[in-house]
Amino acid sequence: MFDILLAGLINGNAYALVALGLSLVIGVANVVNFAHGSLFAVGAMVGWLVTTTFGMPLWAGALAAVVVTGALGYLINLVAVRPFAGRAPIAAVLSTIAVMIILDNLLQIVFGPEVRRFDSGLPPVTFQVGGLTFGLIDVIILVTGVTLMTVLALALRFTRIGRAIRATSQDRDAAAQMGVPVARVQSIAFMVASALGGLAGVLVAAYFTTIAPTQGFQIGLAGIAAATLGGLGSLLGAVIGGLILGVLEAIGVGLWGDSVRQLITFGVLLAVLWIRPEGLLGKKTVKREPLTGTFFSQARPLVMRRWQIAVLVALALLPAIPGLFNGYAVQVGIQIIAFAMIALSMTVIGGQAGQLSLGQAGPVAIGAYAAALLMKNAGMPFLAAAFVAGLIAAVLIALLNTPSWKLSGHYPAIATLATGAAIVAVILVAEPLTGGGSGLSLIPLPEVFGFVLSSPTQLYALGLGLLLLIILLVHRMSRSHLGLYWRAVRDDEVAARAAGIAAPQYKSLAFAVGGFIAGVAGAFWAAQYGFLDPKIFTPNLSFQIVIIAVLGSMLRPFGAVLGAVILVGGLELFRVAADTRLLIYGLVLLVFVRLRPQGLWTLPLPFARLVRRLTGRDRSGGADSSQVDDADAAGAEPELPGTLAPAAPGAGSAAGHPEEGKRR
Repeated sequence: MFDILLAGLINGNAYALVALGLSLVIGVANVVNFAHGSLFAVGAMVGWLVTTTFGMPLWAGALAAVVVTGALGYLINLVAVRPFAGRAPIAAVLSTIAVMIILDNLLQIVFGPEVRRFDSGLPPVTFQVGGLTFGLIDVIILVTGVTLMTVLALALRFTRIGRAIRATSQDRDAAAQMGVPVARVQSIAFMVASALGGLAGVLVAAYFTTIAPTQGFQIGLAGIAAATLGGLGSLLGAVIGGLILGVLEAIGVGLWGDSVRQLITFGVLLAVLWIRPEGLLGKKTVKREPLTGTFFSQARPLVMRRWQIAVLVALALLPAIPGLFNGYAVQVGIQIIAFAMIALSMTVIGGQAGQLSLGQAGPVAIGAYAAALLMKNAGMPFLAAAFVAGLIAAVLIALLNTPSWKLSGHYPAIATLATGAAIVAVILVAEPLTGGGSGLSLIPLPEVFGFVLSSPTQLYALGLGLLLLIILLVHRMSRSHLGLYWRAVRDDEVAARAAGIAAPQYKSLAFAVGGFIAGVAGAFWAAQYGFLDPKIFTPNLSFQIVIIAVLGSMLRPFGAVLGAVILVGGLELFRVAADTRLLIYGLVLLVFVRLRPQGLWTLPLPFARLVRRLTGRDRSGGADSSQVDDADAAGAEPELPGTLAPAAPGAGSAAGHPEEGKRR
């Protein structure tokens, strides 16, 4: 038991160092740096290069890791965070996700993904106190962790830069008015936080004597869990949260095996968010949700005429004709359809209701496994199984996310990430039902109206039919009063609540609808492959879905299709390797969040107004043309009852928002 406790404290020390950096950045910049785990991996690989390859001592590897990751932290702040100051926080969050994907895949391209031995060069010295045996690296890690945490605490309290960091953390605007160089303070905070992450990577690699470039992602998620457990922005809370999480993981793994590690991590995170959202030492704050109407307000979605839609549908039907395209091209089309269906769930959650989901892989997994088990064990035909699987995913996602609606700031997005990861963790543990890590095989081919669909063209036709039905569903909901209420919550939740809209219930309904769509997409996923591997449904899949939705646009259903065509079909067309493909995903997200966050299926406001004038569609009677609904082909949107209807332009309500204003 003492050995388990010691292992937990060692792991917890590493989590605490990572969580310290995360909390420091959150306090100063109000950004969850998802690339922080990647800096852990960078530090570990730099340490391996210096100690194992060049034969230098461990302290030299640690020093090199600190220097490299500190410099990377400065660049991350410069490229991915500082440009979004004053904008919706979701922009910086998505940007750090892009940096995470870029760094993780660059490491794999440069070093290779394989696990390698880390030679610390330390003598095999052991110590024994009572019945507890520990090595020299254990002492180094504990002493280093305690020393660094103490030095950081003293520096924040007694040094000039420490007081500047604390002032910026408490009130950024007031600190700037008092002469604090906020931009410089933020850069220093990023450098210190990144250096802590890199040092943790070297120490953990020396402890386990092995390292791989792929380990940073899981450590980063554990660091987020530890920081949230302690309270985002609280440095002492980060230390306590990391130690508690490390001990709980060690006890759980010792009792039930390594398969429960992820379930413990995200189960603890969800429990804390539901019971004590501010964490153990965090302070209660009232902040807007990360994804707001300001993220979309500088563009208008493109609107298509009915004949244009008919042409696109006719072109999409061509691969369903047997013999017209080769089997590879049809398979690519099937992949595009599957990803487009999942991305459509983000059109409802993000584009309509203004919420960010970083865990859409969760409802996809629920739908895939539910449909597979219904077809395999109950003999249910595919369409019925897909519908039931969608309902199961909708109900479970709505129930799991319901406690999160009292959260604010970054917590709702973290809750969706934890929910998606926890769902997959449960699938791994429930081996008798799901097959666990071995996956679920022998899933029967889809049966539709008594016909078994076996050829790629038949599967493509099935997927296209489902995709068109989902597009129609999303479009009709967006044009209804429900869609208008969602957009009211998205644009200004305070004004929506003042108008009598039950914002938490409408958020929950948006996630339920998104869960249903993702569940149906998961059912199609299971039917086309005939085998399910739980490793598919990782947070990386969730991030890919977000990237596809951002690229195309979350404002209209066709944006999801366009994003899937480009990022799935386009990369497949050029036979891009898996590592390079994800690297391109990250670069695309970084560029588009910076230059075109509203996606390709939109026109920037100046161009939209010019088009209106040239086509004679500006009928606002001299008012700002942004007040004219761009979707006049579909008719004017319904108007909200109560106080939202007469809201002044730009007031933040649905009626006053440029996109949602009623035509005059």
